[in-house]
Amino acid sequence: MSPSRPRIVIVGIYVADLLFKATRMPVIGETLLGSHFAMGPGGKGSNQAVAAARAGAQVFFYTRLGNDAFAANARQTWQDAGVTSRATLHDDLTTGAAHIFVEDDTGRNAIIVYAGAAAHMVPADLDAIEQDIAGAHIFVTQLEQPLEVALHGLRLARKHGVTTIFNPAPARQLPDDIFPLCDWITPNETEASLLTGLPVADLEQARRAADLLLAKGVRNVVVTLGEQGSLLHTASDSIHIPAIRAGKCIDTAGAGDGFTAGLATALAEGKSPEAALRFASALAGISVTRSGTAASMPDRGQIDTLLSTGA
Repeated sequence: MSPSRPRIVIVGIYVADLLFKATRMPVIGETLLGSHFAMGPGGKGSNQAVAAARAGAQVFFYTRLGNDAFAANARQTWQDAGVTSRATLHDDLTTGAAHIFVEDDTGRNAIIVYAGAAAHMVPADLDAIEQDIAGAHIFVTQLEQPLEVALHGLRLARKHGVTTIFNPAPARQLPDDIFPLCDWITPNETEASLLTGLPVADLEQARRAADLLLAKGVRNVVVTLGEQGSLLHTASDSIHIPAIRAGKCIDTAGAGDGFTAGLATALAEGKSPEAALRFASALAGISVTRSGTAASMPDRGQIDTLLSTGA
């Protein structure tokens, strides 16, 4: 990889995505006939790593894997995308998996994640990649692995003056000491509401929730609002970025991961915050026109082309 490419370190999980499509979710005790099935690479951290690498970054990704066929798929996925793996293999554990339901008509999704080996990650694991973190432009993590691992990664990045992006997903309550470690936080409406105790259903409500996150110590808040786009909220600015559409919405499962990866890549390249959000929106906008999570992430040329159309 070219040393001129921005360096991003991502800590998270890999899972094998098992995707099912049907007209609706079954209720307990019911069996439905599905319209489609596919298996592919997933996990929020891995999806973000693949998306950032395809978007032009030099990416280092850490997780734990079981020593099994799903792990072989993970390593091939990262190799194909240009991601440098720092994953460790564990014979006594299994690689994670995710059940993804996608609604036929709308592309809306519901997901169950089993983290597998990655659920056994511990803070000390990240000490082995501290030099990778120290040499990065951006450090990214989420909440599919244990919270204490995410917290330790953010502390290591802060120790070395590395810009941090925290994607607080899946939604959960968080300790107050995590927020001052976040240069950027990227919750969706549900996550922002849980973190603040405030409703987040529109732009003004998103601004009020973002104000509370700033008061907790976050430096830059980005609330993703689905079809309404995203909100960049700081102590000095509040900017609404409309969604960028690239075609019919097919599957939204990887959109949030693509958005965070696009934001990380653009900020690492030195783009302004507003330009970084537009880049992230274009990446996510393309991803929802395709099925899958990691498989839906576009390459840099496709992102640049969409942005150049003035969409």
